[in-house]
Parts: sequence; structure tokens; C-alpha cells
Amino acid sequence: MKIHEYQAKEILRKYNVAVPNGKVAFSSDEAVEVAKGIGGELWVVKAQIHAGGRGKGGGVKVAKSLDEVRELSGEILGMRLITHQTGPEGRLVKRLLIEQGVNIEKELYVGITLDRAQSKNVIMVSTEGGMEIEKIAAESPEKIIKETIDPEVGMQAYQARKLAFGLGLKDLQYKNAVKFLSALYQAYEATDASLAEINPLVVTKEGDVMALDAKMNFDDNALFRHPEIVELRDLDEEEPLEIEATKHNLNYIKLDGNVGCMVNGAGLAMGTMDIIKLAGGEPANFLDVGGTANKETVASGFKIILSDPNVKAILINIFGGIVRCDRVAQGVIDAVNEIKVGIPIIIRLEGTNAKEAGELLQNSGLNFEVAGSLKDAAEKVTSVLN
Repeated sequence: MKIHEYQAKEILRKYNVAVPNGKVAFSSDEAVEVAKGIGGELWVVKAQIHAGGRGKGGGVKVAKSLDEVRELSGEILGMRLITHQTGPEGRLVKRLLIEQGVNIEKELYVGITLDRAQSKNVIMVSTEGGMEIEKIAAESPEKIIKETIDPEVGMQAYQARKLAFGLGLKDLQYKNAVKFLSALYQAYEATDASLAEINPLVVTKEGDVMALDAKMNFDDNALFRHPEIVELRDLDEEEPLEIEATKHNLNYIKLDGNVGCMVNGAGLAMGTMDIIKLAGGEPANFLDVGGTANKETVASGFKIILSDPNVKAILINIFGGIVRCDRVAQGVIDAVNEIKVGIPIIIRLEGTNAKEAGELLQNSGLNFEVAGSLKDAAEKVTSVLN
């Protein structure tokens, strides 16, 4: 689950992570009142959407007066902000973060995430603040310093010191960086976050070290422990079909292709998308109906897939392990009869009772194409599009 920058900073404050003084605003009048409360003579007006690159897209502006705060807030609120992460459709800006201006001396990078190869969290820092970590890794990998955290003992003080030293900091800046890194890791671990990224992490001319930007994602499987974080979810920032899928316990991610995919198992779903690509097609979605696919889940899956106007054909790929293929086949037949699917459907069923499933489909009187293998299924679904 993703949250907005201002929400991430509110969480970080609770764990004594240094962040600029700021507050969310939903109108120009509210933005001015927030700026007045912050005080000073310099403010930053920041669009709040679930995407990076907001500054380059015109969503981050500096105001030098309260009149400018009002003017810039009016310009950014309601704009459709397009960045490299939003796609060409962009995102509608409905809220702003009004924040104090800070006296920046250096821009750095820090990120914490799970290293799945080691089954441990890893902290990464770099002197190249403001750049995406993927770009740093590709162009200047030597500028990324990593520390792997043993989950049994947590982050140690020497690791925070090592990272701060690697950033080239000294004296007060060094001490504040050590404190910042330790507090950030505590916040990451305590909230069951899957990502905590501060880019840029800034060092001010006064020696302060603070999060100028903040991005936090959370492990969906741990959200039952954090109802206060669940309340931060902004459905306006999520794909409507993905929201609908969660209501039916389906794992769905919308893509840009025209072949709808319905598969049981995440690994099989990814393999299915790869095979479709190899056959010359473009998957329209990732859809995992789980290990107990039945009429209800299949029908819900069909409805979600067909809600995407780009879908021109559907490939169903089910491996019968826990679930019997004949039950899935009957579920597909019942669902198609119920919701009247008007585009080609290619089905590949393998595993328990696959033979019986094939006979059910062939005798259903419905317009199914039954494939003998995954390769055959991918070729058939792409051929009906040409």
C-alpha cells in the first residue's frame, strides 16, 4: 500500500525522524493559512500524488510570499500532473503539501527495503541525492553504499556511523545523520514498511539533516496490525479495477496490452504473461484468482477483465493442484453463461481432472478454444487478434 508524502512525514515525525515543518492543504485559502502557521518568508508548494518526478512535471514550486502561495496553489490544485511514473494520462492533483523552505547545502539519498535474495533489510545511501536509485546503480554503482541488517539484532549504531561516514559528513552533520538513519530504520521496521525512501535527504547549512521528500510503502499482509495506516489509503490514487479486485480477494494489476489473463498462482501468471509476449502478444493485466478458483471468483475475474476496453481476447491458464480442473471448467462455463462474454476465450487446463475439464468445455456449446499446452494457448490467443 502506498501513501502520500505528507502522510509519510507525519509517520516519520512520530519516530523522531527530522522533516521540514509542513501540513496538507486542500484549497488555496487553506494553503495560505498553513503558510501563515509555518511562518518565515519562503515556502514550498508540493502536489500530492502517488508518483515521483513531480518537480519536473510542474508540481513543486517555491513561493516567496503569501500571495505567491495562493497563486501557485491555485495553479497546481486541479491540474493533471504528468510525470514519468504516471503515464501519459497523468494524475489529478487534489491536495497539496505546504512546507517551510530550507537552506540546502547538500542533497543525498537514503532508502530502506527488503533484499529478497538475503531475506534481510538493506539500507542504501548515496551522495547522489535527487536522482533515482536505478539511475545511480546503472551509471555510478560505486556511489551506492549498502548495509545489510540482521533481523535478529536490528540496525546497530556502528552501521549508522559507517553510512554517515560514507556520505562524507563530519562534525554536527555527521552526528545528525547517524541519529536520522537510526530513527528512519526504527520507523521502517515498526510500521512493517516495504520501502522507506528519502530522496533527497538534505543537509542544511545550519548542520541539520532532514527528509526533504519521503516515500513509504507498506506490506499489505501486515496491515491488519496497523489500522491507523490503513486509514491513510487514498482510493483516488489507485486503479479502480484493482480496487474492485481486492473486494473479491483477487490479485489484479492493469497493464497496457489487449490479451486479458486469468491464471491461478502468481508465478504461473507471470510465466503466462511471458509466453504471451514471446508469441507476439501484449498482456492486458496480471490476474491471479488463487488456488481455489470457483464460479464466483471466475465470474468476478471476467467482469474485471472485461471492464478494460482494450481487452480483445482472454487467455485462461489453470493448473489443477489443490483445485480440480473440471470444477474450474464448470465455473468458466457458468460464468460465461451468466455475463455473456463477447470476445474469444482460449483455455488451457492442466493437472487434476484436466481430461474431464476438456470434455466439459467441448460439450458446453460455447465458443471456447481449448489449448493443449501453454505455448499452444499463447499462439492461439495472439492469432485471434491478427
